[in-house]
Amino acid sequence: MDWNINRGLHLGRVIEFLAATKGDLILLQEADQNAQRTHRIHIAREIAKTLKMNYVFAREFQELTQGSAASPAFHGQATLSPWPLSNRRIIRFSRQSRFWNPHWFLPEIEPFQERIGGRLALVTEIKIGEQALISYNLHLESKGNDDLRCSQLRETLDDVHRYASNVPIILAGDLNLEVERTAATGLLTAARFRDAFADDHSTTTPPHSLFGRGRVIDWVFTRGPIDATVPRVHRSVSASDHYPLSVVLSLP
Repeated sequence: MDWNINRGLHLGRVIEFLAATKGDLILLQEADQNAQRTHRIHIAREIAKTLKMNYVFAREFQELTQGSAASPAFHGQATLSPWPLSNRRIIRFSRQSRFWNPHWFLPEIEPFQERIGGRLALVTEIKIGEQALISYNLHLESKGNDDLRCSQLRETLDDVHRYASNVPIILAGDLNLEVERTAATGLLTAARFRDAFADDHSTTTPPHSLFGRGRVIDWVFTRGPIDATVPRVHRSVSASDHYPLSVVLSLP
């Protein structure tokens, strides 16, 4: 499963869906920790506890309008699995938007999403029996342009070179870009990643809104000896401003 859960604002519905799908690997973006808007719950830990899974959480931003100096609030990415998780690390992208930076003239209140931190990739090794699977859980910048997002993707793909070609890798997340319309296609092809949806992106994620057309910005890619089948966008789920994606992975 891959899903931007929009902070976990509808946590009950998120957990209900994830429990029903019984996924062995769940990659989440925009999970809150100790934020006022989500009742001070550590969203990733609550999901993992309910589903009886291991989890890794990476803090993307400190949310200045959602906590205090004594009790800071964060949001970020989480990777969950019933299998053991190890060798977890983050890639904090070198190029970031300045859009979120605090400004002296803006009050630290909810309408102004002032933050400290930056976009990242959460890298985790999942041990499935004797087989190791590497996951890259991405959240690329929503502000700025596609050149910025492609530079963040390129930094991720440069990191992938550390793994041999026979190591199965899944790269997924909210890329905030339409891959086939940008240089990202060439970058992923050169790095030997395959689109798990086999270029069939008739369903947009997030859905169409009143103020604009829907876009395909959530993606799942694989590399190495791993097959992805039964790709699905779960359009009936209304727990976030993004639809969840699922694929069935087959390992050697």
